[in-house]
Amino acid sequence: MSIRTVGIIGAGTMGNGIAQACAVSGIDVVMVDISDAAVQKGLATVAGSLDRLIKKDKLTAADKDAALARIKTSTDYADLAKAQLVIEAATENFALKAKILQQAEAVLPPETLIASNTSSISITKMAALTNRPEQFIGMHFFNPVPMMALVEIIRGLQTSDATHEAVHALALALGKTPITVKNAPGFVVNRILVPMINEAFFVLAEGLATPEDIDAGMKLGCNQPIGPLALADMVGLDVCLAVMNVYLEEFGDSKYRPCPLLKEMVAAGRLGRKTGRGVYAY
Repeated sequence: MSIRTVGIIGAGTMGNGIAQACAVSGIDVVMVDISDAAVQKGLATVAGSLDRLIKKDKLTAADKDAALARIKTSTDYADLAKAQLVIEAATENFALKAKILQQAEAVLPPETLIASNTSSISITKMAALTNRPEQFIGMHFFNPVPMMALVEIIRGLQTSDATHEAVHALALALGKTPITVKNAPGFVVNRILVPMINEAFFVLAEGLATPEDIDAGMKLGCNQPIGPLALADMVGLDVCLAVMNVYLEEFGDSKYRPCPLLKEMVAAGRLGRKTGRGVYAY
């Protein structure tokens, strides 16, 4: 299947980032959200991001105009019917995603592929909610989408080879590097990353070093561009805690128990950059 138009459900950080990546690569986009204000905010974010690329001489003004012209916004799921692939990019909440998928599927042609941009929820479980489980797949983009090269493509138990091949080809067309993984909690990247962040909180809680020195050690000793504690603040401490809780529940292995300090900071509302205070103050 040749994917010429991509539907995106959700105009937030991930949704508008995916929209930008598609539009810059010459792919038409239909971006849907619950209100006109939400989709217009998403479109404005794309425009601002493209302006920054122009200032860095990575894009021309004509390129920007062409990309924005490829993004159509809507509050009506029916407008997704023209897309060969629809990507759900809503908040990491199974009940919400399930509701969205059922609403979208009601208006989509039977041949349309559906992907979820989930970072933790089972693709097999979501596929089973649909009438087209063979055409359901995970496409886990990383934030910020326009800059990050990786896309995790997650195959559910039901995902067909044809669906995988079409989505893999799309990722390459977007200039991304796709890796294919089996369905499992956290998939590959977050399965490794989030427990590392959790361990950094144990190191901090034990008073082995200051946050600055812990982050400096991992940056300079392991060549990481950002330390694990600073990264936790960027991701959101509540998100890190939620992911660790999923691992603990799904695997039943105590090695995934969340650090008490992480739980305490989330309880205090110190969630990172989005609240102005996490491990660091912003």
